[in-house]
Order: sequence, then structure tokens, then C-alpha cells
Amino acid sequence: MTSSPEISLDSLVLHATDNGVSWITLNRPEAMNAVTWDQRERVISLLADASADPAVRAVVLTATGKGFCAGADLRGAPSGGERVPGDVARTIRLGAQRLIAAVLDCEKPVIAAVNGTAAGIGAHLAFACDLVIAAEPARFIEVFVRRGLVPDGGGAYLLPRLVGPQRAKELMFFGDALPAADAERLGLVNRVVPADELEKTARAWAERLATGPTRAIAMTKQLVNAALESDRATAFAAEAAAQEINMTTADANEGVASFVERRTPSYEGR
Repeated sequence: MTSSPEISLDSLVLHATDNGVSWITLNRPEAMNAVTWDQRERVISLLADASADPAVRAVVLTATGKGFCAGADLRGAPSGGERVPGDVARTIRLGAQRLIAAVLDCEKPVIAAVNGTAAGIGAHLAFACDLVIAAEPARFIEVFVRRGLVPDGGGAYLLPRLVGPQRAKELMFFGDALPAADAERLGLVNRVVPADELEKTARAWAERLATGPTRAIAMTKQLVNAALESDRATAFAAEAAAQEINMTTADANEGVASFVERRTPSYEGR
């Protein structure tokens, strides 16, 4: 008896919600978690669900085995017959770029818990997250140049904003593996921890975020991401508008009240 496609997909992208944290786990360790078309769609859907669910207040994206994500595995993609001009660009727009945008646009903070090798789109998946925790054995590889390809999945957008154009070009021109410690030194990783402490650290960070003022964090994420492309006037206007909206939330009122009353705030994410 064979498993249904839905059950099979559920086993390839594990999902659980615990203490307000949505855990999304790539689970193809035999393939170093190279992400298939179906897995990508599942992750995008789970991130959208996290945005809409008030019970979810943080997200952790991680994987099983020795690899975080070895890139894209296109073997499961729908076949449209003979390739014609425009197919490749459309595939990238509707595929890798949608995945990266889903992380950037998620209304909840997303933590990457990078357990192993993150290559190609796998590296960009980690870099798109709001916070990155890496296990000591993890490494990041801009593998595209090794295959004679242009970086896709938002790489040329993300890396210069994280490390500057010269460092981004070095990583992309040579395609060398970047150890976790060097990634932390460059600012691509927030924290490097021993492998056996990765889940514990990610859980502690995520649960701390999950007790915070969720809407304020969402608007802060939007402000920071937009500020990288804004002039000062636009950024200042967006900041003022965000604070205006945020002051209508229950958590903002609780934060001010707790300050006045000299007590620890209790945020509900609303």
C-alpha cells in the first residue's frame, strides 16, 4: 500500500506549532534537503499560514540530517514540454523568487536554524530569514558559478545588503564554501553554536520572540526591509505611519501601561 501524495509531502516538510512557534523542517536528509517543487509550495503555504494565524508568533525554519538545503531539486517540477524563450525566467519568478519572498514577507519573525550545508537557493533561504543561527559544521556555498549559472533566488539582492557588494561578488564569483564561523564574522549569521545546541538555542530565541509584541515586531521587520531601498524621507514617513498604527494595538497599550505601573509587560500578540 502506497502513501498518498499529501501524506508523503507532510513527511518531507515536517510541521508543528509549539508555544506559539511554527516549526518548519525540511526532511529529505538523503538528498541533503535539496528542495523539490512540492516542498517549496508547502513551505510557502506554511509561511502564509503563520502570517494569518494569531496563535503563531514566530517561525523556525530548519532541516534534518547533515544538510540544511543543498539547493533546488527540479526533478519534481511539472513538465510543460519543450522549453521556449521565457520559460526559465518564469520558472525562477514563480519558484525560487516566490520562496524567498515568502520568507521576507512573512508577518512573523523567521529564524533559520542552519544545521548543515546551505548551498545555492538553500543559502539564500537562510539569508532571507530575520535571524540566522548556525551549527558549527554548517557552511554556505554560492554554488551557481560552479555550474556556470547566474545566482537566482534573490542572491544578488540579498547578499550585497548583508555584506556589501565586494564581499558579495567574492562569494558569488568563486563559489567557495564559507564556514559558519566566517559567515558569522561577515554578518551573514547572528550566532554559531555547537551542533547539539542548535535546536535548544533556536527554541529559546523563538519562544522569546513569541512572547513579544508580535505586531510591533512585524512592522519593525517591514520597516527594516524597506529602509534598505528607501530614501530618508520615505523611511521616516513609513516609521511614523507604522508607529501610528502600532499605537492602536493592545500590546502597545500594555507596554506603556506596564512602564507606568513599573511591572513586566504581558504581550498577547494583538
